[in-house]
Amino acid sequence: MFDEAFLRRLEQLALVARQVRHGRTQGERRSPKRGRSVEFADYRDYVPGDDLRMVDWNVYARLGRLFVKLFAEEEDTTVHFLLDASESMRFGQPRKWDYAMRLAGALGYIALVGMDRITAAVMHEGRLTTMPPIRTKRQALAWFDWLQAIRPGGEAHLGPAMREYAARAQAIGPAVVIGDLLDPSWDEGLSALFTWRFEVTVLHVLSPEEVNPDLEGDLELIDSETGQAVEITADYDLLMRYRDRVEAWRTQIKDFCAQREMNYVAIETSVSLEALLFSHLRVRAVLR
Repeated sequence: MFDEAFLRRLEQLALVARQVRHGRTQGERRSPKRGRSVEFADYRDYVPGDDLRMVDWNVYARLGRLFVKLFAEEEDTTVHFLLDASESMRFGQPRKWDYAMRLAGALGYIALVGMDRITAAVMHEGRLTTMPPIRTKRQALAWFDWLQAIRPGGEAHLGPAMREYAARAQAIGPAVVIGDLLDPSWDEGLSALFTWRFEVTVLHVLSPEEVNPDLEGDLELIDSETGQAVEITADYDLLMRYRDRVEAWRTQIKDFCAQREMNYVAIETSVSLEALLFSHLRVRAVLR
């Protein structure tokens, strides 16, 4: 999926976590849970029963009072990738799915390098297909292989699929949703993730042909997922109204996300993956 030079560049990036979650094994993210780990966090007064090994005797020598050292545990996070692989994701040049797959692959690799667990679910053919969690950089090839084996098709049913995923997830953490969100139940799905307290990033992938189509004359348009057809006459006024509707729709999703403290990024596949990862997503505080 990527050459060695590109992977080395990805290793210089890290996912931005707006909240710090509890994990099951130690990793690189700091958790507010107190324990005996690698980084000093604070002091508190000694109380009978505290472990005397945690007393700071240097402070006692200076102040004559007993203080216990507190440490911030550094623990891993489970990063969840929810991928829309419906039939509409086959559209465009490059195909939206190919772009989304490589984007997910890169972000998952960055998470693995940061010693986070990753898990994923793909929404297509009216069902939810999940990948078991993996954690180490050595498993990156398995992640890439899993993504490349996916064949987009059918309908995504984003609402029911994300609701099911949120209810079944064994660990709550960052959730990265990647897709075109053409399924009308996108808001139901994002609401479910919000209700279950996932930290949501929405990467809204569209092709330039969808945002700014170059059409003219009498045409029959066919919905790639439902097969429903509609006849239109594409002229300047129709295309202007269409572009306004697309912009209003993206603004609606952006506002929906902002109200729930979700990070929303509108993406067009004409933007190179390199520019997206090393520039745009850093500006939008998805990566650092």
